[in-house]
Amino acid sequence: MTETKKLPKKPVPKPTDKAAEDKVVKKVKVKSFTINISPKNLMSKGLLYVFLGLLFLPFFLSLFTADADKEISLSKLVSDVREDKIEKIGIAGKELRTTYKDGSEKVALKEEGQDLVSIFKAAEIDLTKTDLEIQSVSIGSLIWELVLSFLPVLLMIGVFLFIFRQAKGGQDGILGIGKSKAKLFVKGKQNTKFSAVGGMDEAKAELEEIVDFLKSPKKYLKVGARTPKGVLLVGPAGTGKTLLARAVAGEAGVQFLSIAGSEFMEMLVGVGASRARDLFATAKKLAPSIIFIDEIDAIGRARGRGNMGGHDEREQTLNQILVEMDGFSQNDNVIVMAATNRADMLDPALVRPGRFDRRVLVSLPDLVEREFIIKIHAKNKPFVKSLKWEKVARRTVGFSGADIENMLNEAAISVAREKREEITLEDIEEAALKVKLGPSKKRLQDDLEKKMTAYHEIGHSIVAHVSPHADAVHRVSIISRGRALGFTLTPPEKDKLQTTKSELLDDIAVLLGGRAAEKLIFNELTAGASSDIQQATKIARAMVMDYGMSPLGPMNFSPQYDVGYSTAWGEPANISQKLQEQVDEEIKKFIDAGQKNADDLLKKYKSKLDKISLKLIEVETLDGDEFEKLMDMPKAK
Repeated sequence: MTETKKLPKKPVPKPTDKAAEDKVVKKVKVKSFTINISPKNLMSKGLLYVFLGLLFLPFFLSLFTADADKEISLSKLVSDVREDKIEKIGIAGKELRTTYKDGSEKVALKEEGQDLVSIFKAAEIDLTKTDLEIQSVSIGSLIWELVLSFLPVLLMIGVFLFIFRQAKGGQDGILGIGKSKAKLFVKGKQNTKFSAVGGMDEAKAELEEIVDFLKSPKKYLKVGARTPKGVLLVGPAGTGKTLLARAVAGEAGVQFLSIAGSEFMEMLVGVGASRARDLFATAKKLAPSIIFIDEIDAIGRARGRGNMGGHDEREQTLNQILVEMDGFSQNDNVIVMAATNRADMLDPALVRPGRFDRRVLVSLPDLVEREFIIKIHAKNKPFVKSLKWEKVARRTVGFSGADIENMLNEAAISVAREKREEITLEDIEEAALKVKLGPSKKRLQDDLEKKMTAYHEIGHSIVAHVSPHADAVHRVSIISRGRALGFTLTPPEKDKLQTTKSELLDDIAVLLGGRAAEKLIFNELTAGASSDIQQATKIARAMVMDYGMSPLGPMNFSPQYDVGYSTAWGEPANISQKLQEQVDEEIKKFIDAGQKNADDLLKKYKSKLDKISLKLIEVETLDGDEFEKLMDMPKAK
């Protein structure tokens, strides 16, 4: 009987300090590696490796084949048989395995199906002195011949499989090209609510009924009401049409399918209509649901107006959408929402009641709405405590929600670049100018050009300041932005819904004020007033031809197009030549009146023009308060 003794365990030293602890940790090293193997990786990478292997296979096989010294030509074999150098010839398929009398062995090749005896008889050689032996072909040779026979076919099949797998884009095969590419947002995953949409109270009120129907459809069906089958969101770019659609889906808590109008189109004929069918079939299975088609004008333009080769495919897709929308039953609980900023281009059959029943206008935000939007986008950004959001909202007249978000983001980027911690009103002002006019540029100008630019901009500013119906000067600068050498900002103090004739006449005078200053001071004219002249002419033409503000009366003199289903590109109905001459005369009268008004005002305030222009040359930029102080008079009312 043997006695077993337990060996005492060797104590592990405990680290007493940081250095010892690091020493113990460093002794234990875990090496690990991962291998990512999946059918997709094997299929995509494996085919590539097989293709490369087959491509270089002949080269590798040539390294293991018989030496070139053992191969002889058929003519050499015939010559050696005639000279009685060969003892035996073994025939194995197309190989002629030759044994010489000196013991060496050679191999010659003949054509497939060619008779060796016939070859020697044609050469008049006696074969009685040479042994002929029929040998069996090896299994390896047969396999190799089969591989060479089927190798091109297998290679072609592999290449096509690789191309199809790469081209199908994640669909279930090449036939999946007709499947809808709409993005599905799962029910309850939309975090956007109406509270996150700034302003647009009227639009949200229209859409709240849609949300209420999706939540409780029985209440409406009980009284015989049906939900609108389609809601068309119309408005300028950046006003939040897509955001409103996401808010509807978030409030209603239903499935949300989103697709762009251009995603229906494909180079294959019939794909767009197939995708439209699949989209609506998917929405019906997920009902209640919302289909949102962004930029629907890409697919919903009026039929018969295409002049490109692919318009027939677009019209087929539109026809399918029309059929799907008009084929809904009252219990489907599927609502189609679409957004566009070109509602005038849509097909009349698409926007008729029964398809898009409601048209929700999403306009630019007013003062209160801009302030609300600014506060939303100002979250998580550090601003100085003295900043007044109402002043920022007044500064951003004409800005869309996207413009405001971009403005605040540019201000934050500027602060981070300069390594400051808070955003000031000056940062927001600079960002607003950058968004609308572009970044500032330090262009090299000589003293004369700089002086002419200053007088030009102050000419605009003085005419605007002393004209009772013109907007007040917000900022004037000779710092170049975009293509302009300088700029004068006169944004409206409040949102305007109407424009009067007096305001338009003063606007023409303000636009021509820069040109008047150049003529008054330098007795010269520059090309810098080209954009001013273009804008002034546009206003004068609209006053005569569209607004009926001339002595010619309330008549529209613009070209009139006859829009209909069968009219693709028609000639407009123009006015007579005699009437056109009268229109041109009235336009010129408005322009001449504006120019005379600007000339008279600048002659009257020439001392102010000289004083403020020299100051602008010195400081390069004046804000509205500084300009009014230099004018030493309040804005004319």
